Amino acid sequence: MSPSQRIPIALSPSDTDAAEPSSGKQSPQTAVNAQTIKVACSNCNLRELCMPVGLTDEQLRRIDDVVAVRRKIKRGSTLFRNGEAFTSLFAIRTGFFKTCVATEDGRDQVTGFQMAGEIIGLDGIVNDHHTCDAVALEDAEVCVMPFDRIEELSREVNALQHHVHKIMSREIVREHGVMLLLGSMRAEERLAAFLLNLVQRLHARGFSQSELVLRMTREEIGSYLGLKLETVSRTFSKFVDDGIVEVKQRHVRILSTEALRRIVNNQAACH
Repeated sequence: MSPSQRIPIALSPSDTDAAEPSSGKQSPQTAVNAQTIKVACSNCNLRELCMPVGLTDEQLRRIDDVVAVRRKIKRGSTLFRNGEAFTSLFAIRTGFFKTCVATEDGRDQVTGFQMAGEIIGLDGIVNDHHTCDAVALEDAEVCVMPFDRIEELSREVNALQHHVHKIMSREIVREHGVMLLLGSMRAEERLAAFLLNLVQRLHARGFSQSELVLRMTREEIGSYLGLKLETVSRTFSKFVDDGIVEVKQRHVRILSTEALRRIVNNQAACH
């Protein structure tokens, strides 16, 4: 995947219907299906999204040995919590997640959305513990990649080491993009950038460039974009009135990608 600047917005390419938010939280013990399943990266249709390309059969076999299991995560459950010991990275196979941190007043601040084919858990590398919660926004499945094994194999397989570095670099670029988004863009520009990113990520997976299903709630979108719920709803309505999108609950059809680009580009030209 290209390390170009992207704002991570989650959308699972395999889904067709919106999932409603969970009515309650489950304990970490219920988050993971007790049964682990042997998985082979060499046979995964998302391999090119989360693993380096151009590996030999022997190198793929060795990675298969590292990525030994998959875990099922129920909607509303946590994959990991803030403060938990960091042991593994996770490649999202199906479904998607939000990462969030608790603010001083007890609210959950959404810090990112992660979708199928992306790696989650990088926050734990720096201090050997996770610094956020990762919550499944629908039933999901992840591939578990023990980090000590990844480090060991990376020293022997240069392509894997380069890929891990690229993933980390992309996170840095993402953080810069979010800072720009929250620091200088108006509400229309933030939402336009949000939708454009969604289109880009779908297109990279071979799906529609215009038909979207927003799995996150309007409130979660607002939390991530630094906007109030009412502002998100009002901005969507303005886009509808301007003929840029059609919206039916969480189903969004983009009528003019160029109009969204103009909104974002006009902002960039002013700075």
